[in-house]
Amino acid sequence: MSTNPVILLCPGQGAQRVGMGKAWFEHAPAAAQTFGAADEVLGDRLGVRLSELCFEGPASRLNQTDAAQPAIYTVSVACYQALVTEAEASGIEIDIVATAGLSLGEYTALHLAGAISFADGLELVTLRGRAMQDAAQAVDGSMVALIGADEQQALAVCEAAAGDEILAPANFNTPGQIVLSGHAGACDRAQAEAEQLGLKATRLEVAGAFHSPLMAPAADRLREALGRIEIRAPRTMVCSNVSGAEHRQDDDSGATVEETIRERLVEQLTHPVRWADNCRWLVEHAGEAEWHEMAPGKTLMGLMRRIDRSVKVVKHDEPSD
Repeated sequence: MSTNPVILLCPGQGAQRVGMGKAWFEHAPAAAQTFGAADEVLGDRLGVRLSELCFEGPASRLNQTDAAQPAIYTVSVACYQALVTEAEASGIEIDIVATAGLSLGEYTALHLAGAISFADGLELVTLRGRAMQDAAQAVDGSMVALIGADEQQALAVCEAAAGDEILAPANFNTPGQIVLSGHAGACDRAQAEAEQLGLKATRLEVAGAFHSPLMAPAADRLREALGRIEIRAPRTMVCSNVSGAEHRQDDDSGATVEETIRERLVEQLTHPVRWADNCRWLVEHAGEAEWHEMAPGKTLMGLMRRIDRSVKVVKHDEPSD
């Protein structure tokens, strides 16, 4: 059996759509088993079985943070399991050399690298989604995308617009695409400040100020949940959104990689996601391998085109891809 080295990219919230994963469910028994496992773990906690929500909607429920996160996680894992069985049937063994995920997708990446079990990951992202939604509903928060800004310009906009409220970088998605997050009033002022700097600023339709200090209540709940599950050393490289590099042990503090994973996942809720840095780190350190984006969607493939056009990402939104 030949081996195929791969780098796996795992999407985050916003990739969801009604019908996602259904083609994989119908095409591959391994994908169907993943959905069955998710339905068994969650039951009717989302108000409907997760597989039904993914396949049939309604979109109004699927788009809510507490439902979107476990749904995307499950679809991504189902897609990967189907790809593995198809490859094995063709005499190919998939060799994961690195994984990375955008925000929520970091949990998928950790699971695929063997750091957390499927069930524990599903429980974590379900609690994470609920905690983030609760934190968002507790305060009037929002997010603004800056187009054409570098990090120093983004920080300057935050300093000028924050006033006595919170405003901070939340996502460094690609060169020239930075998202700010904080109080709604500060986001209003950020749009005006950005225009004065000649930057394009677009208000995002989101439920709250994600990846900002306003998510601290959600981070506290997540820390408690992370303390109850087993985290193992990853079998392969996994990128941290917070550091922009690989999850690794902290030689200065003596913390193990398992301990630093817990801490980085908590920090991720209140710190910016350094996705562009994650991708650059993989280009530099992961070696020669095929890049694959797990279902649903092709957002990460699009971001990669703006980060490094030399990298070709294969999408797997449906089996035909």
